[in-house]
Amino acid sequence: MNETVPVSCPVCHRAQAFAAPAFPCACGAPVTPPLLTGAPAEPITRRNWAEEWVTVRCERCGRHDEWPAPEHGCSCGTVLRVPVRPVVAAPPPAPGAPPHPASAGAPASEREPSAAGAPRGPFQPMTIRTARDAVTAAALYLRWLGFRQVVQPEERTPSGVDLRGPGLVAQVDPTTRPSSLRAVECLWLNGLSASSSSVFFSLAGYAPDARARADDLDIPLFVLDLTGTPQPVNGAADELVLRGV
Repeated sequence: MNETVPVSCPVCHRAQAFAAPAFPCACGAPVTPPLLTGAPAEPITRRNWAEEWVTVRCERCGRHDEWPAPEHGCSCGTVLRVPVRPVVAAPPPAPGAPPHPASAGAPASEREPSAAGAPRGPFQPMTIRTARDAVTAAALYLRWLGFRQVVQPEERTPSGVDLRGPGLVAQVDPTTRPSSLRAVECLWLNGLSASSSSVFFSLAGYAPDARARADDLDIPLFVLDLTGTPQPVNGAADELVLRGV
């Protein structure tokens, strides 16, 4: 169970319980930012990219990764940044101790089947800080699914295609607005003309008509969070994750 701490809003002075969200480490274990009990939460009045991330250590494998800083939305409308305890480096292993779990790789139970029946290790995301990071994260995920030679064109085409590979065209929408019906249809037309599968990634989700049209056209839709982990949002995406390429 995630650690819960009381958070007091300095604007309305209302106290509320808060539990930080858990994120998936590359080893498969859930990691949670350690909350700093007793430290005051601060209202977020403007965004600073450097302050959006905190370093968290995985207790299972010892890996240090950056994850989104925990935030709490007060009922008065104020968004608060909740303080996190600084990361303390893990002690070195004692002489003769078994190797650290991080060096042994992921447990076999965490491996997922691929389309060919061979085991597919857990996806290792990369944090997203820029629009280019979002494209890179999508490319890593497509390769994990089994698409080969996924590349990003040197210049973004007018059609909006960000990634290509044999039998694949993919678009990544890094904006803060839900992806539109027109964007989905344009991607479908590009896939049709190239006799390729189409896959769409978005940071802000999809407009209702865009999602309905993607369902009609059997286009997999994914939503990217800031950890770089795509989440399927329609049946075509679920099927792609299940079966791979």
